[in-house]
Amino acid sequence: MSDEPKPIVVSNPWSKLRQYTPARIALGRSGTSLPTKPHLEFQLAHARARNAVHHEINIGALEAALQARGNATLVVHSAAGNRPVYLQRPDKGRRLDEASRDALVAAPKPTVPYDVVFVIGDGLSSFAIEENAAAFLDVMTPALAASSWNIAPLVLVKEARVAVGDEVGELLGAAMVVVLIGERPGLSSPDSMGIYMTLNPRVGLTDESRNCISNVRREGLSYEGAAHKLLYLMTEARKRGHSGVQLKDEAEALPSTLTTSGENFLLGAD
Repeated sequence: MSDEPKPIVVSNPWSKLRQYTPARIALGRSGTSLPTKPHLEFQLAHARARNAVHHEINIGALEAALQARGNATLVVHSAAGNRPVYLQRPDKGRRLDEASRDALVAAPKPTVPYDVVFVIGDGLSSFAIEENAAAFLDVMTPALAASSWNIAPLVLVKEARVAVGDEVGELLGAAMVVVLIGERPGLSSPDSMGIYMTLNPRVGLTDESRNCISNVRREGLSYEGAAHKLLYLMTEARKRGHSGVQLKDEAEALPSTLTTSGENFLLGAD
């Protein structure tokens, strides 16, 4: 019989697969429980997700960053007056407050209606917008300019839900609205941004009218990949006259920059 002590942590035999995903797999065990390290990592991830939900967006810094890039901006507010109301009353986050409606009605309108208005909302993760919105637009805006899209000033909405973009688009007379918004944080992705595109926006539309691109962030769907998908959806929506469930994402995939051996990684796992 061996005199070597048994290890406190029992490793999982397929731990090699962890290199392919940030998901919590193959964490091992200590007795019948998680080892201390992954348990503490879980608690940290949970705390980061909670912070993302309650963090108030620095709207001034975001507006300054967008204006420094040459963008005109408008800052408005939903009918949810503060963060607690926003979290408890989702319906209020879907509509603008009265002052914001008045401001958009009074905003100068072009002689030729806008093709699209980009609405940037904090959503359920302000971190996602602070981290990703400006960087994504750095990729997206030149692609639209090359195709001669008439783009409205960027509209920044505090305490925003996705549907608030419909009201913004309707008030500005835009043919299309694209909402950039912080998604509900996951335990490995507290900074994930969602993109929602809707043709002919107006108050009262439901989710079946929108196309969604999810998990836009540095560790998820790249800005280039998201811009490629969005440009396809916007172009096809304008051509076909509809968006949402009637419009499928059939954009060709961008060439991969990853180098792989071509072997099935499952076959090499211990």
